[in-house]
Amino acid sequence: MGKLGLPAGIRYDDMRRTARVLEIVQDIARAPRRWRRKTLAERYEVCERMIQKDLYIIRERLRLPLRNDGEGYYFERVPQLPTVSYSFSEALALLLAIRAAQSIPGIGSSDLAAAVAKLESLFPEEFGPFLPKLLNGLLSFPASTHRQGVLAQLYRALLGGKRAKIVYISGESGKPRKRKVEPYAIFPYVRSWQMVAYCHLRGEVRTFKIDRIREVEILDEPYVVPPDFDLDGYLGDSWGLMRGAAGEPEEVELLFDPVVGRWVSEEHWHKSQEMVFLADGSVLVKFHIGITPEFVHWVLYYGSQVRVLKPKWLKEKVAEEHRRAAEMGDITQKEKCRKGRS
Repeated sequence: MGKLGLPAGIRYDDMRRTARVLEIVQDIARAPRRWRRKTLAERYEVCERMIQKDLYIIRERLRLPLRNDGEGYYFERVPQLPTVSYSFSEALALLLAIRAAQSIPGIGSSDLAAAVAKLESLFPEEFGPFLPKLLNGLLSFPASTHRQGVLAQLYRALLGGKRAKIVYISGESGKPRKRKVEPYAIFPYVRSWQMVAYCHLRGEVRTFKIDRIREVEILDEPYVVPPDFDLDGYLGDSWGLMRGAAGEPEEVELLFDPVVGRWVSEEHWHKSQEMVFLADGSVLVKFHIGITPEFVHWVLYYGSQVRVLKPKWLKEKVAEEHRRAAEMGDITQKEKCRKGRS
């Protein structure tokens, strides 16, 4: 063994370069056209000449189809990197993630099963008995073929750095309209999927519900996700995804009765949440949020088992909604009685 515990003949600088080259390949594959020689040098804290040598290794020695169209580096096709093996804890984390993916509509069970089958050789031997059970569970999960197709196309556009033309059903008018978009992020939300993208029609970043997208066409028009784009920052302090309907962030206090309070306290609802457990078993929940219609509906869901303490206008809003619901119930009951007498 040589210095630093390395095998004889292997230098520390060589190992560092190998690790850096592999990381550069992953960076470019994940974010096509985002990286230039200068930004790579800044990221890895080396000179641009060193990065130029790394890029030469990627092109000439690894034989990867690395290109640069002036906007940044990208691969003509996604490179296949050497296989890796997982430790027990890493494999367990991956299996748990796959299990969680089962509950996300839009990911086909057959796709998950195929993915696990390909990963089987990478798991340590002690995982052998668990894999058949995992595969059997995946095969029975229903999926939306249309949603899967839309997600696949949009992910291709995002990973390839290509704009897409979509036919989108407006939530307000219910009418289809063509839009050109630049996908920034795609993620599951509640029982659906959402895409944050720059919309050329509106001239700003918008959120699109995947299930309202009827058609997707990938265009031969490159784009770059802004380096400073941050999904959490974009969503801000509002509750849910209805950013445009949110007011300024304000303090919210809700008092839940003991039974419901236990359920609510077990979940992470918002990054600002605070839980205060009171002596009688009730739970005081505090948020600092921009209140949206989605949040009002969430509060109404718990009915009489929650009281709004702050802000005053929200307390009045929830009380008014409960009164209207009661009045609608009275009207329905009277109509039933009238029909019964006729």
